[in-house]
Amino acid sequence: MYAHVVLKVPLARQFTYVVPEGMITEVGMRAVVPFGKRELTAFVVGLSAEIPEVSYTIKPIKRMIDKEPLFGIAEIELSRWIARFYLCSEGEALSAMIPSGRRDIEPAFLDVDEEAIAIEGNMLSSEQQAAITAILHSEQKMHYVYGVTGSGKSEVFLRVAEAVVALGKQVIYLVPEITLTHQLARQVSKRFEGKVAILHSGMSPSQRLATWRKIKRGEVQIAIGARSAVFAPFERLGLLIIDEEHENSYKAGSSPRYHARQVAQKRAIDSGAMMIMGSATPSLESWMMMEEGVVVRHILSSRVAGGEPPQVTVINMLGEKRLLSRTLVAQMKETLTKGRQVILFLNRRGFSYFFHCRSCGYEMVCPHCSVALTYHKSPEKMVCHYCGATRTPITVCPTCNSVDVGYGGFGTEMVEKEVHQFFPNARIARLDTDSAKEKSMVATVLADFRDGNLDILLGTQMVAKGLNFPLVDLVGIVLADSALNLPDFRSQERTFSLIVQVSGRAGRFNNAGKVIVQTFHPENSAIRMATSGNILQFYTQELAARKATAFPPYTRLVNFVIRGRSKERTTSEIERLHALVQALITALTKAQIPTSEIPDILGVAPCPLEKIAGNWRHHLVLRGTHIGRILQVATAVHQEFKPLTGIYLEIDLDPLQML
Repeated sequence: MYAHVVLKVPLARQFTYVVPEGMITEVGMRAVVPFGKRELTAFVVGLSAEIPEVSYTIKPIKRMIDKEPLFGIAEIELSRWIARFYLCSEGEALSAMIPSGRRDIEPAFLDVDEEAIAIEGNMLSSEQQAAITAILHSEQKMHYVYGVTGSGKSEVFLRVAEAVVALGKQVIYLVPEITLTHQLARQVSKRFEGKVAILHSGMSPSQRLATWRKIKRGEVQIAIGARSAVFAPFERLGLLIIDEEHENSYKAGSSPRYHARQVAQKRAIDSGAMMIMGSATPSLESWMMMEEGVVVRHILSSRVAGGEPPQVTVINMLGEKRLLSRTLVAQMKETLTKGRQVILFLNRRGFSYFFHCRSCGYEMVCPHCSVALTYHKSPEKMVCHYCGATRTPITVCPTCNSVDVGYGGFGTEMVEKEVHQFFPNARIARLDTDSAKEKSMVATVLADFRDGNLDILLGTQMVAKGLNFPLVDLVGIVLADSALNLPDFRSQERTFSLIVQVSGRAGRFNNAGKVIVQTFHPENSAIRMATSGNILQFYTQELAARKATAFPPYTRLVNFVIRGRSKERTTSEIERLHALVQALITALTKAQIPTSEIPDILGVAPCPLEKIAGNWRHHLVLRGTHIGRILQVATAVHQEFKPLTGIYLEIDLDPLQML
């Protein structure tokens, strides 16, 4: 017997191995095989009794990893689609889908949160009931629950899920962050007792494997998790839910660079399942699909717990001396005096984000990346947030020997220090990537804050999304400008979304909610419209701007990145890639393809972050309106362009950022 396998290597082909006598091998199992001088994990995608014609010596499989299949024909077909669409090998696609654990370890049991269930499971509003009825009786399969923060979108999702499970179908429920996975799992575990599986990156590979097998055997009806849970191997899939659909974390950062929304759409079409997305700030792509009627929009305009939208105040920081404005400090005092809670948000960790000489302008940058090092006070280190390199802070400038050196900018650590100075008796916690290195720490801090054991929660993105805290009356956005300075066409959309989402944490169960937005650019349109609640105006204006500049969602992009240790070789390779792409576009023109279908080269340049982890980076951006033609060119590049040794090509279809 011969096994046809794919490997997690960037080679778009299958390999054949002999199955030793007596070894039980089935399609859908993993095996360990010799590959050159290495031993690799292989995915068995076919079996045959005849010797295939190959140009290499067929070696025997070393051993099988699994005793039963982990995946089937549906997963193999999906991996082939991912390989074609996201330009990777079939083995890389399957490797992204299947947990890498070697043995089953049951994950710890989740505590059920009775209070959260009581809050979420109240009587439905008329808008919620109308949305549920419309979704369940609709002929269309694609729906969007567009509702203000606190309007009960989750309850709509869960009621529809209950109806789908009652029909004997299965449900995938995606959330963007592990923190939200925990919160949602507590709410859902009681309502779907014994029918829920949790999948997220915080679990060990062996725990993920045990959960995956339960799903594969049909022992559960609902899978909840972050991005990769979209691959849950349900055979009777009836519903896919994407909560906080606008979030960037649904897009994978390494090959295959898939977007969970696109994969979910593919799975929904293949299985005839329904798909529901939801957010208070839909992505522009989804907003346009709603405008065009491709996706049915269901609007939830009011908060279910009765809280009015928070009162928003914008503070111009140009006249302020401290990180926290006088207005914000006064409001924090008033809120804490009432025994209520405060959330402070800043999308930048560390103490300060650059270190410079005030005499000559020297700036301490990472030796391996084109970014300034960030000063972290607790370990007393300068740290690069891209490659992790560390250096000791200096007291004398290495360029001009001046002692007039210091820090510029500020991160969550510096804000935490200032909060302690203003409120020495307050119970304060910080949540960011640095403080949350321990897996249990995030859940502990959030539980303490929800139970009223903390007064002030300071954090980065972790505190911005979907979290539901009844005692929070005040939200302070310490600096709303952090995303505006990025050289990215999505910076306005990100800034707008972040302000609306963070503001939504305030006053969810009363009318006392207040939001203070601190900014150096109060006149910026994204900040102005987010703080004044002009959501429709923002989408109209931003779509008009994207249309005028021919950017997504009116076009599709592919970002080709060439990286390598040598700046000269990287530069010469991007020129060679440019020539190939130009030749492919010329060939389309000569084939008399309609001009409107032919993609163009948007630009060839060093990446905004030209060097990361010692690698020099250049990129070429391909743009077009016809996805088939864009993929035709990108696929040809993927197949024909062979970089020099030590040079790597990354291909990102529909990139969310191009730094």
